[in-house]
Amino acid sequence: MFKKLTKSIVHQLDPEGNLVPVPSLSSHEYFRPLCLVKRRRKSIFHLFPRYEQTHYRLDNVLLPREGIESLFANGWDRDSSKFTLKKSSTDRVDGNLSVSANAASAEVTGAASSSQEWSITLEKNRIPLTELDTLQEKRKIDMNHTFIQQLKKSQELLYVVHETIEASEETSYEECTEAGGGFMAQFYNKFKVKGTRVKKQSTTIPKGCTLAFKAIQLRITDESWYLNYFPYEMRTMFVSDGSSPGKLGEVEVELQENCQILSKLSPDLLGVFLKAIKAAMRDRNLFEELTQKMEAVLHDTGGSGLETESPDLKELLSSLQNSSRDLLLELAKAIAYTLDALDELTEDQLVLLLEALEEKILPQWLKLVGNILEHDIEDTTEPFSVDPALLSFPQEKEQELTIALVGMSGVKLQKDGSAVCMDNALPASAALYVSLYVLSFLSNSD
Repeated sequence: MFKKLTKSIVHQLDPEGNLVPVPSLSSHEYFRPLCLVKRRRKSIFHLFPRYEQTHYRLDNVLLPREGIESLFANGWDRDSSKFTLKKSSTDRVDGNLSVSANAASAEVTGAASSSQEWSITLEKNRIPLTELDTLQEKRKIDMNHTFIQQLKKSQELLYVVHETIEASEETSYEECTEAGGGFMAQFYNKFKVKGTRVKKQSTTIPKGCTLAFKAIQLRITDESWYLNYFPYEMRTMFVSDGSSPGKLGEVEVELQENCQILSKLSPDLLGVFLKAIKAAMRDRNLFEELTQKMEAVLHDTGGSGLETESPDLKELLSSLQNSSRDLLLELAKAIAYTLDALDELTEDQLVLLLEALEEKILPQWLKLVGNILEHDIEDTTEPFSVDPALLSFPQEKEQELTIALVGMSGVKLQKDGSAVCMDNALPASAALYVSLYVLSFLSNSD
């Protein structure tokens, strides 16, 4: 819920800017002004840059040791302003599908509704970059600081938070999602997906909670430091063979960078991976548990904390725990990347993917979404066409489910292959392609 709220706020305030939503309520205090953060690996299916906290502030690593707060008292004032955002929405979607069962055709209808309601007073706190430039002339970096020494060895990029959007008062956020009968309800019952069909949630945003922020790259040379206003974005050294136009080539390069290790695993271990991923797709609690454990491995570069009470995850985590350190990191990166992609899908899409695994139609779905990504769907809403053969299935039900699946990623398909994209279709379609690719690869081990 917190993630949805922060994304919504950023979309309203700065849809094409550098404002970044805070990822979780538990970590908001690590994204305040002067906090040091590290940039996470970019992904084509994320609209916003992503950062992870370091638990350090700029003044923690500067010489001399006294804090920076006294400098604010001597004339460094935070540039602060307040404003209120409100949102109250209710959406309802109706649909029907002719499903063939036992040689009989039945018309099944369904409806789904969702609502969000919140009103929040926000405060913008900003440290002028010119003041940070002045500071770097007066205060040097403590090169003997443990964090700076580790950062130098890892060669990771460092950023400093210079602007935040905070809640200026305590706020309640409520969300309700409810789905009625229909063909999707059949699949939810079939796969026993937990906690998804009727969901009412609320959370309290405390006063002073950081909801979004801006950060700028911090460069360190010897004991000096400076703000990098025009950073050189590191590009991958992998190149496509030219056979995948559009954005498909970029997605495939990302897949190779993050999931290449899967091709080196035994069929038995691939089956263990698939079992755990399917369990996480059914149960949001398991999904979050597995995500947290993989992130912990990647951040700590160790295998501690891989114990679990869940029988669905135990076999996978036990295999990881018994792996070498280098292999563990590669496997954790592949799992985290896969979960990251799945997390961008809707709950209905996850259920449809589980159905596709049983019906053995994942490869055709993968080709279809790949065909969509071959078109320029990033900056245009112009109609285009996909290969109509990829929409041909033995049963009409499978075709309807296919059209529904890609529609949830912002691509409206017709049965003749004509298509048109809605806003932000690229990241959603890229996440769907990654999910289909990994699940298809893992299912080949069955």
